[in-house]
Amino acid sequence: MTTSSRRTPARRKAESAPARATTARRELVENEMYEQATRLFAERGFAGTSLQDIADAIGITRPALYYYVKSKDELLAKLVTEVTNGPLNELRELVATTELDAVGQLRALVEIIVHRRATQPARFRLLIRSEAELPAELTSAYDDSRRAVLRTIAEVIEAGITAGQFRPVDARVAALGVLGMCNWVAWWFNPDGRDNVEAVTEQLTEMAIAALRRADQHTLDGEGPEAALKMLRQDIDHLERILKS
Repeated sequence: MTTSSRRTPARRKAESAPARATTARRELVENEMYEQATRLFAERGFAGTSLQDIADAIGITRPALYYYVKSKDELLAKLVTEVTNGPLNELRELVATTELDAVGQLRALVEIIVHRRATQPARFRLLIRSEAELPAELTSAYDDSRRAVLRTIAEVIEAGITAGQFRPVDARVAALGVLGMCNWVAWWFNPDGRDNVEAVTEQLTEMAIAALRRADQHTLDGEGPEAALKMLRQDIDHLERILKS
């Protein structure tokens, strides 16, 4: 029997504790690095901020900062990746693993995006303002990520339309509307104001669903033959989606 096979569960747990502590510290330092870099870039501009400035703001030495990032360009790349790929990974995991229907998935998607925009607004605003200054490779990655987020939302809406849960609308246009509503939170939400993150998230989630949900009672939207034709077109669109799926 090898030495490793004779380790008790308690010993293995004790040996893994330092690794967990190291990972937790790294996450804390990286998050603080993102926060301080975002603040300094916004205040002084990218060119006017040095790694020494960021190290001083965090409270560590510049050599210690090199453990986490080697240059400002690398830091900017990490920040862009964290802002863009963070929510995308969450959205993809949700859609891939959940057993929720389209309404439940849309609710969860909106919650993820709104919560990120409300709790990390400065990072998102800085990214939007810095789009023109991003290197070509970062711009390409950022654009790909934005398109992937939009496509994920549109696919959920399309699935809801096919299932008869959402009205037969243009799924891409609807996704743009939902995403725009969520992203705008980063510009107007005030964490010290009258509303809290949970209340804002819940209201915007319900608004997104209400805008798309198909009415339980199939009634005419107005009077006369034009209203009847509109309802008939919606039914035909729904039928075509079912036949294509």
